[in-house]
Amino acid sequence: MWRLALLALSALWSLSSAVTRYSIPEEIAEGSVVANLAADLGLETRALAERKVKLDYILSKKYLDVNKETGELFIAEKIDRETLCPAKTSSSCFLKMDVIIENPIRIFNIELEIMDINDNAPQFRRERITLDISEAATPGERFSLTNAVDADVAENSIESYYLSESDEFTIDIQSGSDGTKYVDLVLKDTLDREKRAVHNLILTAVDGGTPARSGTASVIVQVLDTNDNAPQFDRPVYSVELIENAIVGTLVLQLSATDLDEGTNAEVEYSYTLYTSERTQEKFSLDPSTGEIRVRGLIDFEEVRHFDMYVEAKDKGANPLSGQCKITVLVADINDNAPDVTIKSFKSLIREDVAVGTVVAVVSVSDRDSGENGEMVLTVRNAPFLPFALNKSAEDYYELVVRDPLDRERVSKYEIIFQVSDRGTPPLTDNETISLEVLDVNDNAPEFSQSSYTIHLKENNEPGALLCSLTAHDPDLNENQYLVYFIVEKEIANTSVSVLFSINPENGDLRALRTFDFEREREFIFHVEARDSGVPPLSSNATVRLIILDQNDNPPRIVSPWHAKGSLIEQVVPRATDKGSLVAKVIALDEDSAQNSRITYQFLQVTDATLFSLDSYNGEIRTARMFTYRDPKQQRLIVIAKDNGDPPHSATVTIKVSTVEQEVTQFTETTEVPIEYDLFTDLNLYLLIGLGSVSFLLLITILVIIVLKCQKGATKAAPQGRNSIVSQRNSTIADSTLISSDAYWYSLFLAETRKGKVVVRQPLPNGAGFFVSSIPRSSALTGTSESRSSTLQESSSDLP
Repeated sequence: MWRLALLALSALWSLSSAVTRYSIPEEIAEGSVVANLAADLGLETRALAERKVKLDYILSKKYLDVNKETGELFIAEKIDRETLCPAKTSSSCFLKMDVIIENPIRIFNIELEIMDINDNAPQFRRERITLDISEAATPGERFSLTNAVDADVAENSIESYYLSESDEFTIDIQSGSDGTKYVDLVLKDTLDREKRAVHNLILTAVDGGTPARSGTASVIVQVLDTNDNAPQFDRPVYSVELIENAIVGTLVLQLSATDLDEGTNAEVEYSYTLYTSERTQEKFSLDPSTGEIRVRGLIDFEEVRHFDMYVEAKDKGANPLSGQCKITVLVADINDNAPDVTIKSFKSLIREDVAVGTVVAVVSVSDRDSGENGEMVLTVRNAPFLPFALNKSAEDYYELVVRDPLDRERVSKYEIIFQVSDRGTPPLTDNETISLEVLDVNDNAPEFSQSSYTIHLKENNEPGALLCSLTAHDPDLNENQYLVYFIVEKEIANTSVSVLFSINPENGDLRALRTFDFEREREFIFHVEARDSGVPPLSSNATVRLIILDQNDNPPRIVSPWHAKGSLIEQVVPRATDKGSLVAKVIALDEDSAQNSRITYQFLQVTDATLFSLDSYNGEIRTARMFTYRDPKQQRLIVIAKDNGDPPHSATVTIKVSTVEQEVTQFTETTEVPIEYDLFTDLNLYLLIGLGSVSFLLLITILVIIVLKCQKGATKAAPQGRNSIVSQRNSTIADSTLISSDAYWYSLFLAETRKGKVVVRQPLPNGAGFFVSSIPRSSALTGTSESRSSTLQESSSDLP
């Protein structure tokens, strides 16, 4: 069987051994007539339909077909040469097929040459070509690129390659043994990744067709980094301001060092260099990863005003590179330090007589802050009320000087408070206090509480009696205040005052050294001095006036009518005496003064109270009526003279009044009673002569003055009365110290001379009477005219 089949095929092959060839371009449109197959094969056109002409299928596709009516061979399906002939081993592409005709069977071979047209552009296998090239690559180094393919053949295939413009790269085209063109990327200049890390190139493949077609591919060259760049800081020197006392952890600076490299070559670590002091590293921390510098310890402007830090940034490359920078941290001052005031020197003790302008203390001020925080103002508290002034002597040095004179007695101690404050916000202050004691100098004399002292002392005092405590005050201190009292020596009535008085030198107690008698001494005036113990000593005086006060220590003495002690006075009165006639006048003297010497008279005993009257003031005994024949011829009168003292003293006199029928001759002015010459010495005589001469001269002077006044027609009458100074002849006064009766003068003279006194009678200026006074004999012998006049004046002052 198979042999029969083989024989049949060989017979058919022999029939079709002739080949008909046609040539058409690819991509010809469907229905396009290739040739008239019937004519070319020598077949009748009308017999084609009957004989069932058919063509082979190629790759399951029927590219050609025969029009059975016309016998034309036409394109049944679009022909792609690259599909039919994918291999590019030959530039020719033939489509072979058999034309089978039945009845009888005939087989014709036809070849259809498919001519290439430039219908395919070059195409790269990858549209993105990525290359990693180290930036350390040297120029001339070649890098293979994937070539492009073109389905077309011959001149329509790839003719050349083109690279986009680049300064670093070019291409080199190579041709293979099969005619395929290969392209290499060639490095023509060194790469710098830090300048350009990626190079985007366009590679274009162009065929030789008309028109030419091209294809492109992106060539991405990634420059691989090498550690060729050291880290760089933004600035080589950083200046940062940081306030002092910033809390721990405060961010001072964020360092940022950049490395143009990448990867580990760009990873940077920060650290202090050896130029950074350990003290600075203790104050600030540095984060090696982030570069943050933060406060680590206490920052004190007054301790360090700036810090210098040297920081290194190092990458992590195989051969690490580093960069450095300097950070200067300027510490900003805040007002955290109070100013300080220091007493450099001062005198705690100063004399009150120190000169104005004397330096008392030297003071310095300081403030560790700066600027306004360090500007200081030093003042003295209550300065307007202190006698000191503050003067600036040098920078931050002041002197406290005496501005006004000091007075320890006014202010003995000063508490001086220095206050310094700065100009910060808020201001801070500091105080310093010094105590200044003023030393005393003897600049104050003792002062008595009063300039004069009047002391009243009753007579008959006991010797040594305390009269008064004279106290002086001295505001000074210590020995300048210690006082000594003494009596300023002088003579009083020829007697030294120190004999009469004594004073305690320590306390000023004044005492009388003897007993005083008012009737002899009535007043003493002397001075007491208080003297301090300073150098030189100061003193002051006080006047002491000692007034002797009278005591009723002297009883009245009846001096008229005069009588011997214990004797009876006889008075003869005419029986025919009228009513009111003067019978007798009782005169009593009292050496006391004032009330103690005011004497009143009373009848102590009288025979007939209706017959006599007694004037209680002047002691005149007068008849209250006329005598009658029934009245006894003798009357006994006892008169008592009583002073006004407390207790009162008195004296009595007994008068025997006898009545006679004849008139008794009265005493005339010249009648005198015999005196006892034994008591009247020559010295008294001389004294009386002298006093009489003086009195006579005084009387003549007064008379001359009266005559001159009378010539001018001016007359003045002295007032009369019970207490009048002048009494007319035969009249008396109550005080009994002034009298003009010669009889009284004579009796007084006898009475006083017996007591050892001298009686002086001086005429009054108007000639109406005499002024009578008595003087102790010792005073008369030693006294001067001044003392006599003083005695007379005091006697006259006792008159009412």
